[in-house]
Amino acid sequence: MSGIHDFIDNEVKTNDVVLFMKGTPEFPQCGFSGQVVQVLDYVGVDYKAINVLADADIRQGIKDYSNWPTIPQLYVKGEFLGGCDIVREMFQAGELQSHLQEQGVAIKGAA
Repeated sequence: MSGIHDFIDNEVKTNDVVLFMKGTPEFPQCGFSGQVVQVLDYVGVDYKAINVLADADIRQGIKDYSNWPTIPQLYVKGEFLGGCDIVREMFQAGELQSHLQEQGVAIKGAA
């Protein structure tokens, strides 16, 4: 199982924004994943999406990695931000956009 942990750790640490989701951004396989994709697309941030449905080890591994029981999971600069509800609440409050900018992540329409 350490191979999966290492894979996840590498993805989280080498990409500014990573979304572990069910399905793909083009074809989300659950409503919660779809909502996070919509938020990220609206904010205009580049991110890497990893489809947990393609690999059962990753699907379980990301839950163990974050100690968080649900998917999707959003990571920014190596830090676990949260799942759908947290991302949506942060977005609605304007906190997601400011957090991304504070972390040096480029977003559309930002100076």
